[in-house]
Amino acid sequence: MHEPKDMAIYTRGIGLPGLGAYGAILVCDGREREMSGGETGASNNRMDLLAAVESLGALKWPCRVKLYNANGYLIDGMTKGWAVRWQEEGWTTAGGKPTAHSDLWEKLLALCAEHTVAFVWIPTSEELPEYRRCDQLAHEFVARQVRRSVESRAESRAAPESSG
Repeated sequence: MHEPKDMAIYTRGIGLPGLGAYGAILVCDGREREMSGGETGASNNRMDLLAAVESLGALKWPCRVKLYNANGYLIDGMTKGWAVRWQEEGWTTAGGKPTAHSDLWEKLLALCAEHTVAFVWIPTSEELPEYRRCDQLAHEFVARQVRRSVESRAESRAAPESSG
């Protein structure tokens, strides 16, 4: 059994027309690991949740984590007990509506049962270098996806028609 390590995780989700993305930085013992990813048509709320899920899911053994993010939906959902209440209510809100992104909230709660996680809200006005880098990672992911899409369309137009 490993002694839990102290980790800092910085995350940022962005929702752009047609594509959402996230960037994350995991810091432990002076080493950093950068991550990014995304989903078609996803909101910034979904991407902030996905960033937390993917970051915590990347940990190989239980850790003590401080997860930093500027999204009140994510931070309040975990620190004010909203996610636990939604889960107890069968993933419905107090108003009886389905909880948005319940698939990610459920994964996040399960990961928080494996790790000791403190969710820390950071105002974007603080301009932490790690937060700026997470934003950059998310935008770079979007740029790569757009470039792949454009290249794929160009290749399909350039491919000769098959006869058959």
